Amino acid sequence: MKILVLGIGNILFGDEGIGVHLSNLLKLNYAFSGENEVEIIDGGTLAQMLIPLITSYDKVLILDCVSVNNANVGDVYYFDFDNVPNIITWAGSAHEVEMLQTLRLTAINGDLPPVKIIGIIPEVIGEETAFLLSDAVKEGAKQMESLAIQYLQENNVIVKKVDDRDLQEVANGSFRGY
Repeated sequence: MKILVLGIGNILFGDEGIGVHLSNLLKLNYAFSGENEVEIIDGGTLAQMLIPLITSYDKVLILDCVSVNNANVGDVYYFDFDNVPNIITWAGSAHEVEMLQTLRLTAINGDLPPVKIIGIIPEVIGEETAFLLSDAVKEGAKQMESLAIQYLQENNVIVKKVDDRDLQEVANGSFRGY
């Protein structure tokens, strides 16, 4: 079985890039082995361009920001795409809306594999470029990381920690790619 871990977000806007930063952190800090293949990809803000990629996997785990009414920055939500909780609006930024539309379009075509989403409430910034993550999102990202590791282990992936890079350090270099 092929499992895709897909980091989504705009790295130019601080917390909005957490999905990408966390996917990069997983690449750097862990090794994956076992009967199932794991690929970790920075999906950035590509949205519909990711459809051929998404459909080529048996299972998908998406790391992203989400919008939830009356939630706090750093709150983490973990859910199936087939059963998105009503409290999640997923409309905090353009990339989130496009990713939601991408998943819906893929599902309508009957090509969507099972998708789990780990989302976090970002501190939304204005129009200035920033690579710095808020303290609340850095703290919440620890829970996101644990949930991602748990998901992979539940899918018979052997996870071994091989490094201990700091999330902000990784975020500072995400524009270079990992």
